[in-house]
Amino acid sequence: MRKKAIAVMVNGLPGNMATKVAEHIISAEKDKYPFWLCNNSLTGPEVEQKEVNVKYIIINLFRPDERKDLEGFIKKWQARGDFIAVDFSHPSAVNDNAKFYCSHEIPFVMGTTGGDPTKLAEMVSQSKNYAVIAPNMAKQIVAFQSMVEYAAHNFSNAFEGYTLEIIESHQQGKADTSGTAKAMVSCFNSLGIPFSKDQIVMIRDPEKQRAMGIPEDALGGHGWHSYTLRSPDGSIFFQFTHNVNGRDIYALGTLDAINFLAKNYQTGKVYSMKDVLKGS
Repeated sequence: MRKKAIAVMVNGLPGNMATKVAEHIISAEKDKYPFWLCNNSLTGPEVEQKEVNVKYIIINLFRPDERKDLEGFIKKWQARGDFIAVDFSHPSAVNDNAKFYCSHEIPFVMGTTGGDPTKLAEMVSQSKNYAVIAPNMAKQIVAFQSMVEYAAHNFSNAFEGYTLEIIESHQQGKADTSGTAKAMVSCFNSLGIPFSKDQIVMIRDPEKQRAMGIPEDALGGHGWHSYTLRSPDGSIFFQFTHNVNGRDIYALGTLDAINFLAKNYQTGKVYSMKDVLKGS
């Protein structure tokens, strides 16, 4: 029996990640992902175009000062049943978009990093809304992070005296430091390594990325991370890496997050991708 269809508004178009998610929603197997794509999207203030073509579907774009124009469409979508927003907008728009979702009781999946995470969580917890908020939508990478978190919780100071280097490389257009890399810092701190988020090496230069071995066709969309640990005398070396070319892994994780949110209705609740992993 086919699941009830879920209306999804993908915000952040015509950005690359939002576009990839929209494409997957259109082409997804409907028995697993019973979604239909809304033909309106919130975009950034710098976007001049009024519409975008995604797999031959025309999506109308609304800038931040045009949010109110969406209210009539939102009421219609909500009247039909499940309606969820997905946000891959610019980091500067994160909190204002979340305020809009909460004021209209639109459950949302926030994949954009940046903004003020504390205020974002408070906004949801003090509302009648609920959301999945995650700096990384890739389930397999989140599982890896959880393993490191387990070690940090159970084997504190196991790497005391070691030094740490974190290098993250993403496409040139990514404005902020990787949320995944930042989330790992506290784990390594618990393992006994002093390290701050501003020590993360952020690479956005295509020439440097080519030298790292990143394929040419992945320069426009990738996420390469390395975590290197060295003992005080340099005789012991650990390195953990997770390299992703393209954006499909994040888009598929987003689809699972939408499905999860459609089944979990606890108002004021902020879910993570770990919750999605456990519930999918």
